[in-house]
Amino acid sequence: MSQRTQENEEPRVGVFVCHCGGNISDVVDVEKVAKTISKDPRVKYATHFMFMCSDPGQNMVAEKIKELKLNRVIVAACSPKLHELTFRKVVAKSGLNPYFYEHVNIREQDSWVHSHEPEKATEKAIRLIEGAIERLTRQNPLKPGKKKTVPHALVIGGGVAGLTAALELARRDIPVTLVEKSPFLGGRVTQIDNIYPTGEDGKDLVDDLIQKVLKNDLITVRTNTEVVDASGSIGDYQVTLKITPRGVEEDVEGLDKAIEICPISVDNEFDYGTTKRKAIYKPYPKAVPNLPAIDWNTCTRCGECLKATNNKGINLNPEFKEDTIRVGAVVMATGFKPYEPLPGEYGYGEDPNVITLPQLIRIMENMDPNSKEFIYNGRKIKKIAFIHCVGSRQIEGVHTPKEGKELNTYCSRVCCSTTLWAANRLKKRFPDIHMFDLYRDIRTYQFYEDIYEEASRNNVVFVKFPDEEIPQVKIVKDDKGLFRIETTDILLRGKTVAVPADLVVLAVGIEPNPIRDLIEIFSIPYGSGGFLLEGHPKLRPVESSMEGIFLAGTAQAPMSIQETIIAATAAAGKAATILTKPEIELSPFVASVNLDKCEGTGRCVQECEYNAIELKEANGGKKAVIDPSLCAGCGACVPVCPNRAITLEGYDIDQILAQVEGMLKGVKAE
Repeated sequence: MSQRTQENEEPRVGVFVCHCGGNISDVVDVEKVAKTISKDPRVKYATHFMFMCSDPGQNMVAEKIKELKLNRVIVAACSPKLHELTFRKVVAKSGLNPYFYEHVNIREQDSWVHSHEPEKATEKAIRLIEGAIERLTRQNPLKPGKKKTVPHALVIGGGVAGLTAALELARRDIPVTLVEKSPFLGGRVTQIDNIYPTGEDGKDLVDDLIQKVLKNDLITVRTNTEVVDASGSIGDYQVTLKITPRGVEEDVEGLDKAIEICPISVDNEFDYGTTKRKAIYKPYPKAVPNLPAIDWNTCTRCGECLKATNNKGINLNPEFKEDTIRVGAVVMATGFKPYEPLPGEYGYGEDPNVITLPQLIRIMENMDPNSKEFIYNGRKIKKIAFIHCVGSRQIEGVHTPKEGKELNTYCSRVCCSTTLWAANRLKKRFPDIHMFDLYRDIRTYQFYEDIYEEASRNNVVFVKFPDEEIPQVKIVKDDKGLFRIETTDILLRGKTVAVPADLVVLAVGIEPNPIRDLIEIFSIPYGSGGFLLEGHPKLRPVESSMEGIFLAGTAQAPMSIQETIIAATAAAGKAATILTKPEIELSPFVASVNLDKCEGTGRCVQECEYNAIELKEANGGKKAVIDPSLCAGCGACVPVCPNRAITLEGYDIDQILAQVEGMLKGVKAE
C-alpha cells in the first residue's frame, strides 16, 4: 500500500494504552490515562487494551487508522526494544509513514519503578504520552536510506559453529569466506574423544562437517588467517585479512620423518600440555588440512625437517601476506577456551596430579586401550576427587580474579554434565576406582539428568560444599603422596569432611577466546565475562547490536555442542535475510550536518565511536560529512558541535524541547 505524504496534514493522533497483562494496569489507571489524553484536541482516538502486541491489538490499530484517518500513532506499553518494530510494521501496512509512530514506555519507565505509587505512576504515564504527542506532531515524514548489499558472508572461526554457519549460508546460495586463525579446522570438539549420549568421537563429528564444507564450491576456507582490519557497515564491509604461511606447501614424501627429527619440543596445546609436540606438527593424524604446519613462534629454522624431505615441500622463509575482501555480513564464531586456574588454585601447578577436566579427557584418550589400571605420573590411581565450579560462578570476597580481569560470575553450564560423563566412563573402564564429586550445585539440565542418575548408581560420592567456601586441597606427607581435601559438607549438616584422593580433577569453566582485537575492529559490545552481547536475549538472540554482525556458538555464551549448532544455524539464517536482498534499508534516525553552519572543528569526529564522521572538502572548506550507513543514531555528536550544525533526524532540538514542555504541561514552578 502506498503511503500518504502527511507532511502538511493536520495531526490526527491515535493513542493506544496497553495493560500488558497487568504489568502496567495493576499500577497505572489505564482508563484514566486514555480518558485524559482524549481531551487533547489533536487526539482523535484514545483507548486501552489488555495486550496491544497481540493480533487483536495490532488489528485494532490498523482498523482505527483507516476508520478515523489517523496520521499519527502512539502506543504506550512496554520497552520499545520489544515491540517498536512490531507497530511500525502495522502502521506501514496501514498506509502511513512508519516513522509517524511513537512508542512510549510506561512499563519499565513507569509501572515497574513506581509500583507503590499508583496515582503518581498514572500521572507520569499521562505526561509521558503528552510529551510524545508534542514530539510526534512536529515530526517530518522520514524516509530510510538504501544501500546495495554485497552478497557474500564472512565467517570467523573454523570450529563447529563456524562450519555449521558456513554450510547453512551456502545452502541458501550465499558465497562464504571462512577464516580460521589456527592452521587446522575443527576447534575444541576435536579434543573430545567421547560425546554424550552417542559416544561418538568429536573428530569424526567435525570431520563430517569439514568434508561437506570443503566440497561446497560456494565456501572458501582460509586457515592460518585472521582479520586485522575492517571498514564499512551492514551490507558492505571491507575486511583485511592477514595470512600466515603454513610452511609446509606440498604433501611430499618424508613429512612424517620431518616431524620425528625436529629437535624442538613444546607443550602440546591440543592435549592441554599433558604431552609434547614438535615445531612442525599435526594435532592428530586426520587433522584438516591434511598437511603439517610450522609453529613460527618456536621454529628455529634449523633446516632439519628439510633433510627428511630432500628440500621439498617445506619453505622456512615464506612471505606473510594480506588480502582484502568485501562482505555484506559477518558471523562471529570465535569459540571458547577452558579456564586456566591460577597458580596454587586448589593446588593447581603445585602438584602434577592436580589437573583440569579438559586435561583428564585428553589423558583418557591417550591411555593404552589395553591397560586395566589407571596409571598417571607413575602412580596407580585408586581415588579421584572432582571439584566443580573452578573458574565459574565466582563470588567477590571468596575467589580471586585474574590480573586485569573481572570474576567469572556466570555458570559455564556444560561443566557438570561433562564431569559426571567423565566419571561414568572411568567407572566403567576401571570399576575399582573410588570417585568423589565436590560440588556447589549440580546443573545437569535437559537429558543430561540421566548422567547424574548414572553417576549415583555408580556410587560416586557427592559432597556439597557451601558457596562461600573453597575446598582446601592438601598433600598428605606420606609415602603414597595422597591428597586430602577438607571442606564443609552441607549434606552432612555442615560437618567438616576430609576426602582422600590420588588425583584431583578441577572442573574448569568456559571463557571466551581472547578476541579484543576483533571487538575493537567491529565495535561489538561484550558483557562482563567477555562474551559477545546479543541485541536482545529474546527478540534478537543471535544478532549483535552492531547491524550486520551475528553471533554463533560459544563466542556468545557457554553452550553444549547441540546448542552451538542450533545457534550457528540461527545466526546464518539471520545473516541470510540481509544477504539475499539486493539492497537494505538504513535507519532514518541518523545525524545530518548543515554545511552552512559547520566550521569543521572536528569535535564531532572525535566524539563518534562508529567512525561515521569525516572532515571533507565541501562548501569551500573542511566540513563534517556523515556516512548514514555507519551512523548509529546515538546523538553523541550533537551536543559537542559549537555551532549546532548537527541534527539527529527525528530528534531535533525543537522536537525535544516540545516533548519536555509537553511532559511539564500544567506543572507549576515552586
